[in-house]
Amino acid sequence: MTTAYDVPAADLIGKVAGKLKDNDNVNPPEWAAFVKTGAHKEMPPVDSEWWYTRCAAILRTVYKEGPIGVERLRSVYGGKKDMGSGPCHKAKGSGSVARTVLQQLEAAGLVRTLKSGRVVSPQGQSLLDNSAYEVKQELVETIPGLAKY
Repeated sequence: MTTAYDVPAADLIGKVAGKLKDNDNVNPPEWAAFVKTGAHKEMPPVDSEWWYTRCAAILRTVYKEGPIGVERLRSVYGGKKDMGSGPCHKAKGSGSVARTVLQQLEAAGLVRTLKSGRVVSPQGQSLLDNSAYEVKQELVETIPGLAKY
């Protein structure tokens, strides 16, 4: 059985983001066009569909590292903050983006809340695993040598 661990992350995230666009519960808020994704960023994302990509990436992160909370997700999606002539410092990502994404995924039934954090629901695991299977089939068509794995 193919799982999210068996395929490249970028391919899986792209496939899941396409499926999340069809979900009515996952929509970018009105402020998403103007917000930075962390204190370490200078500008908002250029891609107009970045919200769905972030939702898919967070869903995959919750699948792999769950139970996980907003604070750890902020750390995962953080980066280096440019301090001018001084050395760079670690900065966390936006908590509002992570929190809103988790709330939308929970409303869609893909994530559920435990006392220790959020974990993927059976419906979310099914979405990720089915998408991973589709990605693997596309990769096997491109590179036939991968069929033995």
